[in-house]
Amino acid sequence: MKSRIALSALLALALIPALAGASSHREAPGITEMPKVDGTDFYMFHSYEAGRSGYVTLIANYIPLQDAYGGPNYFALDEDARYRIHIDNTGDGVEDWTFQFRCQEELANIQIPVGGKNVSIPLINAGPITGAPGDPLNRLELCALAVSQGRMRNASKWQFATDSATGSKGFRKPVDNIGEKSIPDYETYARQFIHTIDIPFCDAGQGRLFVGQRKESFAVNLGEIFDLVNIANPLGPRDAEPNTLEDKNITSFILEVPASCLTKGTNPVIGAWSTAVLPRNRTLSNTPSFDQPDNQQGSLVQVSRLGMPLVNEIVIGLKDKNLFNAATPEGDAALATYVTNPTLPELLEILFGGAGVRAPNNFPRTDLVAAFATGLAGVNLLSDGKPHEMLRLNTSIAPTAAGAQNNLGVLGGDNAGFPNGRRPGDDVVDIELRVAMGVLCHALPGVFCSPADAPSGNLPFTDGTLQDASQFDATFPYLRTPLPGSPNGANGIPE
Repeated sequence: MKSRIALSALLALALIPALAGASSHREAPGITEMPKVDGTDFYMFHSYEAGRSGYVTLIANYIPLQDAYGGPNYFALDEDARYRIHIDNTGDGVEDWTFQFRCQEELANIQIPVGGKNVSIPLINAGPITGAPGDPLNRLELCALAVSQGRMRNASKWQFATDSATGSKGFRKPVDNIGEKSIPDYETYARQFIHTIDIPFCDAGQGRLFVGQRKESFAVNLGEIFDLVNIANPLGPRDAEPNTLEDKNITSFILEVPASCLTKGTNPVIGAWSTAVLPRNRTLSNTPSFDQPDNQQGSLVQVSRLGMPLVNEIVIGLKDKNLFNAATPEGDAALATYVTNPTLPELLEILFGGAGVRAPNNFPRTDLVAAFATGLAGVNLLSDGKPHEMLRLNTSIAPTAAGAQNNLGVLGGDNAGFPNGRRPGDDVVDIELRVAMGVLCHALPGVFCSPADAPSGNLPFTDGTLQDASQFDATFPYLRTPLPGSPNGANGIPE
């Protein structure tokens, strides 16, 4: 429920835990109806900014396919949602840490005199914005970060992160990149919203936080991939196809936490995933207002989930995509057949069998179970012996500087990359295509399968769209400045 609320009310709302459980770029039928809570990408990596070794960066992106020119309302977060990042440091598929973001809107209701009457303006801003007090910003967003340890069933366990400089429990979110006339220097403006924070239950040091719009971080030949892999050559150059998402933005929750706070005992490996939850009941109003466009209440239901990339898009069957978004890693055994007996390799053989492409024939696909649901021994193994789909990171493996990263991650000899966590520059589409087609049978012969089990396992499968570290910054918050909504410069601003 929207409301023009005070910070104290926001904090109270942010503490409410989930009582029930329900992603990635419109990957499930249900989430297409709720774009504000659609998780698009999730990253977890050993921070590679100079001087930040020993920290883990977590990035959860939401609201897919944002056109930069999407005014006049742009892309505010859902006030009724809780956006969460979960950490499992024991391998049982149950969260041991949860970072929960809750954001609320405030309406300044800027008015201007028109014919002797003061009339509310229709726009988000009434003039240029710099981040200074008194900016003519008509709609503001305020976020809070609540943190819990263990399962999220006891509200008394939740505590708030605070700004290290001010002690505030609320964090302002920068407005989206409207254009250069409204925000002449967006990057400088947005960097004012990077906060050094004190993290509850973490005595190892301070962290950093940023919530706001960023340039879309995923590179993929999206339209052609889902048109039955309609590319000229799936074994051709890795940079031959355009990035369909190049002109899009997303909204990011970016958090940096000392690694020693997230791990348990001497085990350096952690698992993580992101979710979003909404109240169970929604009632539409005949007289909606800015403060209350509808009424949402009841227990919270999980509607979005994302750990390893592309799982719900290309692994989970259409009939169970909504179920996956509602499930937790603890219960993934019910969906394990999609990993042990995957359909994607068979579809690729049907589509490209005439060119000699052959699907692996080792069943169950224990190589995929290791890659997606347990981790790889010697790299990022974290499991209680059952399959739990999540992103896994070995925090003891030193980060690789941006300029030295191999975008094929572990397959390219860079053990600081995917599937040991996921950095923004890891080309996960190419990596996962190759893993699905059996590259581990060749890279680790005899461990899960043999080379003979995967006749096409050494072929260089690609979607033709390149992803690498050069497309990102080498410092926090790593994801780049969002595209402006207007192609024009700062025309017509009065002196």
